[in-house]
Amino acid sequence: MRISKPENMYILVIILIIIVIFLFTQLSTRIRNLENEISEIRKIQAEKQKEEEKEIAETVIFAEEKPDIAQEIPSEVSDVKEQPKDRIRPVFEFLQQNSLTITGIFTLVLGIGYFVKYAIDKNWIGEISRAGIGFAVGVTIIAMGHFLRRNYTVFASIITGGGIAILYFTTTIAFREYHLFAQSTAFSVTCIITVLSILLSYYYKSEILIIFSLFGGFLAPLMISTGQSNYPFLFTYISVINIGMLAVAFLRQWKSIGWISFIFTYLYLFYWTLEKTEIITIYFYIASYIIFYVFALQSYFRKQSLSSRDILMLVLINFTSIIGTVYIFKQLQYDPVIIFPVSFGFLNCILLYRECAENKSSLSHSVFSGMVVSLITVAVALQFRAHLITSVWAVEATLLLFIWKKNNLRIFKIFFYILFPLVIIAQMMTWAEYLDAKNLTPVFNPIFLTSSVTVFTTLVNLVLLRKLPESKLHDNSFFENLFTSVSFAIVYVALLLEILYQISEMPPIIIFSTAMLFSICYIFTILLFRKKLEIRQMLEIALLYIFLSLIIFNTVISGTGIVSHIVMKKLDIQYYFLYGLYLLPLLYTTLKILRDSAFFQIRLSYWLLTATIVIAVSMEFYHLYILLFAKAIPQVPKLQTHFSLLYLPIIWAVLASIFIYIGLKSNAREYGKAGFALLVVMILKLYLHDVWKMDNVSRIIAFIILGIILLLSSFLFQRLKNLLKTIVEKKDDEPENNHHEL
Repeated sequence: MRISKPENMYILVIILIIIVIFLFTQLSTRIRNLENEISEIRKIQAEKQKEEEKEIAETVIFAEEKPDIAQEIPSEVSDVKEQPKDRIRPVFEFLQQNSLTITGIFTLVLGIGYFVKYAIDKNWIGEISRAGIGFAVGVTIIAMGHFLRRNYTVFASIITGGGIAILYFTTTIAFREYHLFAQSTAFSVTCIITVLSILLSYYYKSEILIIFSLFGGFLAPLMISTGQSNYPFLFTYISVINIGMLAVAFLRQWKSIGWISFIFTYLYLFYWTLEKTEIITIYFYIASYIIFYVFALQSYFRKQSLSSRDILMLVLINFTSIIGTVYIFKQLQYDPVIIFPVSFGFLNCILLYRECAENKSSLSHSVFSGMVVSLITVAVALQFRAHLITSVWAVEATLLLFIWKKNNLRIFKIFFYILFPLVIIAQMMTWAEYLDAKNLTPVFNPIFLTSSVTVFTTLVNLVLLRKLPESKLHDNSFFENLFTSVSFAIVYVALLLEILYQISEMPPIIIFSTAMLFSICYIFTILLFRKKLEIRQMLEIALLYIFLSLIIFNTVISGTGIVSHIVMKKLDIQYYFLYGLYLLPLLYTTLKILRDSAFFQIRLSYWLLTATIVIAVSMEFYHLYILLFAKAIPQVPKLQTHFSLLYLPIIWAVLASIFIYIGLKSNAREYGKAGFALLVVMILKLYLHDVWKMDNVSRIIAFIILGIILLLSSFLFQRLKNLLKTIVEKKDDEPENNHHEL
């Protein structure tokens, strides 16, 4: 008699079941013995713990009588209390302790799925039987979890969650693959499964189980979707889930379920908003706002305090709701768009008034005041047609930094550093609109108003960072320096682009000169207020190097271009005086700022400063010479040659003498070296190049003037040298005179 393959399969399964039952019985007996031994050990440990508690109590009583010991014990206790809580560690401990259980239930679900698939491929069972097996297995696993819940709570919760997952997937397969249900029936079944799982989690007091339930409840619409969008029905269902979540959260104090619901809800809302913008979406935004706002404030109404997660939830609720609702109003061209930030601000103002009425100065007071100011700022920005995303993210980032400053919770700093780069990206996209924009009014245009919001929030961020204690700043000095540099860059680019757009019709040399002058004045302003801004030393030196480099480029390129345009009658003389305004920041920086900075700690700084002064003075004398004597552009090359041959060596000789004198007087040798280097360059230029292109008269004049300057410089050098020698000898003689007097 032959045994068919299905019968072989059945025999193999029966043998495996017998082996599993035998092994389970043996393991169960050994586990029971181990549990008895563990209970005995726990009794012994409990007795020892009681004895230790008595000894500690006696020590505390003794310490109260002796103040020296009393001072020692609280310090140890305070050290223990001051240790920060590790929020991630419990998660890893849970995964470590229950990894086998989670892996086991996942493997079981896959095994059942593969077995059912094998049975389907062999045509052992029909479509209705397949769905029936799935539901039966799910219910069986849930029942097993129910019986194991008293002694094995976590294990039973995971088992029950696996059973609920099987019910969800069975319903999905029965609807999608086998078409056993209509969509309304499948949706009703998933709703029943969700409600059942929430009730079980509440009854079992299991947060793990309700997390499974929420995942299944929010993913169920995707499982039974046919591609036809019925968003009002979908969000009615989601609102019901959120209300159930809110009730369980208030009864059981489970915060994680609120975050899961928040993430899923707003992902669905944003997808609906982008795919099909409808006014009815506003009502679901408002409903979700109220539900999650109440969820975030539950600890506030119970304990009169806000945790870090509650504050973060408040921030995200307000700003995500503003983005969604204002976007819908703008797309549908409804007014006023500021109704939502003003309404949300009014709600926060009520809570702020409650704090003020009770004369509280707690963290909650700071949070609500920051929320009100931020929402009003967003409302004002949107009223003037600023860009939505950029403005909201900029204000939100500042609010996160403000809250971090108030409570010193690291999570807000992390979110700030995540959001701030997004603000920069959004602002860059806004700036790109200048390329295609036409006829924008000065200042009061959407692009610059958006930039103004970003600039304002960036300046507030800098102030907040400057007011932080030094210990907080030094924890991440690299990121603080980078943030400061990027913040100054944002303000610079925002102002510069608006200026350049408004003068874009002018000649290119005017645009370039204006950009250079603005850059010089901007860096000069930062250097002028460097102490109030608390600019770090390395950043200050870098700004000074950039400042002096800009001076060189400005005099060589901008000045020469403007002078050429004036000679060609394309520009008025007033543009030269406007260009010359850079001399005021240069003089003040040279005489005041450089003396009080760490600029001269680097030897190269002396050479950069002397090069800047030489180029600036030389170029300005050249510009004045051309403006005075050039009547037309063809005369410029001849005048340029004459200036280079006759006047430039004289200017360099005078400057070299000044540098040598300053170097000797101030004992700054680098100035002297720079002066001698300039003299060498000037002499080489004179003897190797200039002398061969001069006429006799010019050659005689140049040599006479140069000789006189060199002789005077030598005389001053010798006189100063003798003076310094006399001072040194006098100081050396002072101790001997004092000795004779004694």
